[in-house]
Amino acid sequence: MDRRSALAGWTDSTLETELLESVSLDVPWRLVEEFATLTRLSGSREERQAVERVMAELSAADVPHTLHEPECFISIPLAASVRLVGDLAGGGATFRAKTPAMSVSTDGEELVGDLVYVPGGGGSNAYDVFSTGVDLGAVDVAGKIVLSEGMASPGKVADVMAAGALAGVFINPGEAIHEGICTTIWGTPDLDSMGRQPTIPVIAVNHATGQELIAAAGRGGQVALSTSLDTGWRTIPVLVAEIPGSQAPEEFVLLHGHLDSWHVGIGDNATGDATMLELARVFGRHRDRLARSLRVAWWSGHSHGRYAGSTWYADAFAIELARNCVAQVNCDSPGCRWTTTYNNLTAMSETEPFVDAVVRATTGIVPDPERPPRAGDYSFNGIGLSSFYMLSSTMSEADREEKGYYAVGGCGANIQWHTEGDTLEIADREFLLRDMRMYAASVLRTLNAPLAPFDWTRTAAEFRATLDRYAAAAGERFDFGPAREALAGLETALERFYAAAPTVTDAADPAARRFNVAQRRLGRLLIPVNYSRAEAFRHDPALNVPPLPDLAPALAMPDAADAARRGVLLTHLTRGQNRLVWTLEQAREVVEAATP
Repeated sequence: MDRRSALAGWTDSTLETELLESVSLDVPWRLVEEFATLTRLSGSREERQAVERVMAELSAADVPHTLHEPECFISIPLAASVRLVGDLAGGGATFRAKTPAMSVSTDGEELVGDLVYVPGGGGSNAYDVFSTGVDLGAVDVAGKIVLSEGMASPGKVADVMAAGALAGVFINPGEAIHEGICTTIWGTPDLDSMGRQPTIPVIAVNHATGQELIAAAGRGGQVALSTSLDTGWRTIPVLVAEIPGSQAPEEFVLLHGHLDSWHVGIGDNATGDATMLELARVFGRHRDRLARSLRVAWWSGHSHGRYAGSTWYADAFAIELARNCVAQVNCDSPGCRWTTTYNNLTAMSETEPFVDAVVRATTGIVPDPERPPRAGDYSFNGIGLSSFYMLSSTMSEADREEKGYYAVGGCGANIQWHTEGDTLEIADREFLLRDMRMYAASVLRTLNAPLAPFDWTRTAAEFRATLDRYAAAAGERFDFGPAREALAGLETALERFYAAAPTVTDAADPAARRFNVAQRRLGRLLIPVNYSRAEAFRHDPALNVPPLPDLAPALAMPDAADAARRGVLLTHLTRGQNRLVWTLEQAREVVEAATP
């Protein structure tokens, strides 16, 4: 086994067996059952009851914790309506509707407009519901109400807004209408992002209603719609437990997930809240055997503030996170029914060998991880934290097809996600216990591995594949030679770095500390350039970010028919390549300085 494989597969089997055997359903299942009675809207009374319940369990387990209460920008949908107007065939029918968080509120007053249908789609991937846009083509929708398929995602709403539409109506793919949030602003707005706040009313309807509205649009019909939302600044809870390590206590792993919910939200995310509570309890019992510190965070503002709680924490503790966080581990929707695969797991490239090893060892299932999308509570990309997991176990594609399920963004692929149907029956005791143990092993290995178990040669390989794809699109019109050369230098340095990795058993060993500082520093450099267009410590919009985003416009080069467009693209790519080359050179210098 080479040194890189040894890093990814490191384990203390004795401690891991003992710790995993102590993971129990007793406390977490009681929490799930109690949460099944609480509608945990961000900043609400029932969410406060949930926080206090978690705090009581932490106190009973003697786990230190702090309740922060930031004031964040939150939006709570209250009501929505849509009806046909001036359409004899429709008979003035009124339909059930919902409005997403951050939609413009008409305060219950109806807005009337011509209905124009633009075909769209929701995407086939679980994460498409967050970022997918709508191609309006040459359709003039200015001053009209746009009707299109899919969830009321930020991408779709942004496209409709930009086209000058009066409002947007989005057709969900099934019988249910899914709750959601339609802003592209990540977390609480600042001066740079506040201009992206939605400026139009938005509603969602189910599939059957959508077909009637499509028919009405074909007849030149009008609709009247209304929305009512409570949007503004409110205090929300951010609960953080901390269990100090004994060898390198300043280094820490951040395990986190959201406490707020749509309706009672059992699969999204009561099961995750219960998982984190059980891990806090179990790791608290084994605190004297932890090398690094564990932070466990329950966020509010996920559902109603576009990750407001985790974004606040990323802002408030930015320097501490940048200096000492080994990894962030997201916990959303574990332990749901029928979930026999880990095919919707996310993992950054450097963590993939580690994730593969730990999931196989603890569950016997071969995971199929994918690149993290711009979703979940991944509020730490701009800082550069190595990250794994977002959604947890999920149904197989075959099971989804057999049940006739379409893609959703959680609940183990149960289509009750973000609806009134996400109740206790969505949770599965057996799968929850399995997932809790998988999470526990993942966290334990990251906490106790003497050397951080991540492999940056995997990231370099991802960069090379991305550059190849962009170069193929650009052809001879742009030279990616400088980026390739800088990447080759980093790859050579990384091979030497891992070949010379120290053989140590203690995370406090000076050689281990030097190695681990370099591992973290590589993340601070390589993750932002691969996942973020924004400056350090700022947050990209809640829209898809392609790999090496500064160079992704190379894909548009074949369609750049005129000189002006080509000139703009070439300038953009030149500046983007400069950013990447400088980052790669800094990363190489970090590695070379840390190699004996």
